[in-house]
Amino acid sequence: MTTFVLVPGAWKGSWSFEAVTPLLERAGHTVHALTLTGLRPDDDRSTVASANLDTHADDVLRLLDRHRVADATLVGHSYAGMVIAAAADRAAGRISGLVHLDAYVPHDGESCWSSTNAHFRDVFAAGAAATGYAVRPPGDGDPRRRPHPLASFVQTIRLTGAHERVTRREFVYCSGWEDRTPFAALRTRLRADPAWRVHELPTGHDAMHEAPEAVAALLLGG
Repeated sequence: MTTFVLVPGAWKGSWSFEAVTPLLERAGHTVHALTLTGLRPDDDRSTVASANLDTHADDVLRLLDRHRVADATLVGHSYAGMVIAAAADRAAGRISGLVHLDAYVPHDGESCWSSTNAHFRDVFAAGAAATGYAVRPPGDGDPRRRPHPLASFVQTIRLTGAHERVTRREFVYCSGWEDRTPFAALRTRLRADPAWRVHELPTGHDAMHEAPEAVAALLLGG
């Protein structure tokens, strides 16, 4: 059986996987869904202001330590592609799978800011204008969303290459928001890389909500 660690994207918490988690558990797997530092309801202003990409990678590593997980599949949605790449690079061989669910797949020295498109850089900048350290959620959406630590978007990732030794590496492209997606070029890049399996879902960005059964099936099929 697989141990899945589900890491939400920007502005979201563990609740973003609430429809997927029971499907994986029903199939007999262990599931840990994270809420990253700075996104928890009781996090104070200083916690939000100081949280960055390293903080979020450490959140994953602490979970592995706490639950004594030695063989995990990390699933990262959107921004959390940065998080699972950083965590896998530091996890000393405890990761057997990486699934980037419509998520960034960074090279060393890149950041979420440098990897995204102009639309989302505008979203980040406008969203941080009020505080300078937290990006408010854009538009209408789930009321559980919280301001996201700006530092985590702009910090560059440092990768040694250890994450590339993970056996299972998969990317899921959501094709239902072509007008705004920052992942079209990434899909093309990974399709040409034999180390990666690329899937496509005809959903918007939040496939976990729109098609939880399809997301669970992809995770279980690895």
